[in-house]
Amino acid sequence: MIRFSSGASASMCFRLALSLLVVTALAACGKKEAPPPALRPVVAVAIQSDGQPPRATLPGQIEPRYSTPLSFRVGGKIIERRVRLGDAVKAGQIVARLDPADASKNSASAAAQLDAAQHQLDYAKQQLDRDRAQAAENLIAPAQLEQTQNAYASALAQRNQAQQQAALSADQLKYTTLAADHAGVITAEQADTGQNVTAGQAVYNLAWNGDIDVVCDVPESALAALSVGERANVTLAALPGKAFAARVRELSPAADPQSRTYRAKLTIEAPTPDVRLGMTADVTFAQAAPVHNAASFTLPATALFHDNQQPAVWVVKSDNALELRRVDVARYGERTVTVTRGLNAGERVVWQGVHTVSAGEKVRVVAPLHPEDFAS
Repeated sequence: MIRFSSGASASMCFRLALSLLVVTALAACGKKEAPPPALRPVVAVAIQSDGQPPRATLPGQIEPRYSTPLSFRVGGKIIERRVRLGDAVKAGQIVARLDPADASKNSASAAAQLDAAQHQLDYAKQQLDRDRAQAAENLIAPAQLEQTQNAYASALAQRNQAQQQAALSADQLKYTTLAADHAGVITAEQADTGQNVTAGQAVYNLAWNGDIDVVCDVPESALAALSVGERANVTLAALPGKAFAARVRELSPAADPQSRTYRAKLTIEAPTPDVRLGMTADVTFAQAAPVHNAASFTLPATALFHDNQQPAVWVVKSDNALELRRVDVARYGERTVTVTRGLNAGERVVWQGVHTVSAGEKVRVVAPLHPEDFAS
């Protein structure tokens, strides 16, 4: 049995007590809770109604009713271009040329073959006339006359074949010159001088003179109020104070697989010369069906998100959690969208950061520094 002195016993007790204190302190540090994660900041604003019924107004673009590519019907090397982007051309005007060397040789060869076939046919015709005269006098056998007739028929067929080949070669030579088939404006250039092009490859794009269309994409919510023949008013950002009457000429029967909108084409009834292709337009439908008991809210375009290809926005609930809510968009502006269903006045809608958050996530709301930057 080992015995400890009273001094050693006191020292051992002190060391044990000190060890217990250290272990307890370490355990307390290990059980300390981690600080909660910082909330993601988002720019959100409480929305207010526009104070007016929603309008069926859609953004559009001025386009020609007819636009076709200009291309050579044969392949070759471009040696000359006579018009440039934006030039006005007349029907039949030459706009480009290919190197005609090969086509000229083919045409000359075909013409020589036609000349030889014609001489062969003339000789066969003379021989046939002689044999017919001799056969009438019973000077030759009937079999010899049949051979002469066969030789003439063969020579005639060869002449006709050479004639068609010569005409085809002449057309091939003519196709080395590209001419505009309608009066219009050059809106695109796809090939340059010195470039080798294939048959049918576009060299220019020609917008025909005449009717001018406004093309816009119609959402599903406004589709029921539209039909072919529907009247509309068109305003252009480049021509303030002017309005043009238009009529729906064509409405796509199927939605675009990406945007889920329907393409509508409207013809401007009396366009002025200052209406130019490519201008942006606002199309307001005069006979659009009213939306009852609905308020409209104008939001910045940055607030728009998508839920299974349907337009949606993020709404901040009272507990600062996010909810993805589908909405109906009545108008797509240049920098704003007008929402007609899915929101209530006073709800907080996320304006920025819509692609960095998720449903149910709690966020920290930050007011925008310059709200006027989002005005249309």
